[in-house]
Amino acid sequence: MNIKTIIDGVNIPVLGLGTFPLKGKQAIEIVKKAIQMGYKHIDTAEAYNNEQEIGEALKGFDRKKLFITSKVMPDNLHYQSVINACKESLRKLNSDYLDLYLVHWPNPSIDMKETFQAFKELYSKGLIKAIGVSNFTIKRLKQAIPICQSLSLDIAVNQVEFNPLLYQEELLNFCRKNNIYITAYRPIIMGAVGKLKVISELADKYKKTPAQITLRWLIQQEVIAIPKTSSEKHLRENLDIFDFELEQGDIEEMKKVNHHLRMINNEFPDFLEEQR
Repeated sequence: MNIKTIIDGVNIPVLGLGTFPLKGKQAIEIVKKAIQMGYKHIDTAEAYNNEQEIGEALKGFDRKKLFITSKVMPDNLHYQSVINACKESLRKLNSDYLDLYLVHWPNPSIDMKETFQAFKELYSKGLIKAIGVSNFTIKRLKQAIPICQSLSLDIAVNQVEFNPLLYQEELLNFCRKNNIYITAYRPIIMGAVGKLKVISELADKYKKTPAQITLRWLIQQEVIAIPKTSSEKHLRENLDIFDFELEQGDIEEMKKVNHHLRMINNEFPDFLEEQR
């Protein structure tokens, strides 16, 4: 499994397992199978309501060999609420620490400095190894970066919707310039990449599936991918992307697929306003 160093001493596997909306027995079984196959990176969140199941799935595995990400809900971004939410996530996950802790969505009604001061406290106590954000636009990042710098914190990751139909090149370039990795959720658009002609043709060329082509496309652009699946077959397929490389011309062709099509946006009017 390829890894990237997001901050000193913290390495993130470039391919992980997204777990929304997995719940109950299904969540336990798929996470167990994933780790048994070789997945090291598991992504969850307070809002997914599946941390308890993931904690159950992690039992029996060497925690030090795993990379666990969770996120705090936008309603819990006040200082003490962040502290409490993180400790509750750790309790449910049956872990002493998180490898990466993210602000799930920005909340304009809560001062970011208060939120990141709580992150600093958690980081100082070793409860989180790295910090990041999710669903942050360039505007939000420009607000967050100086706050974190004043606290001697590095924003390591911005987890956003990112795929061939939503190729956020400006955001990607901004993050690169600021040493922030993009983590792509919905990277294969719930399997819809198979309906895109360019990707289907590349799948034939490389003798891979459209999902494998897409994941490889992301990783070759230094983007971390966390596809969700409840299928053991797809778990294996998604993992089988490290034995080939896309030619640069094919990478550029896939960029042209972009339709600026968002799937996750309806409940966040402030976020939508920033896109106009």
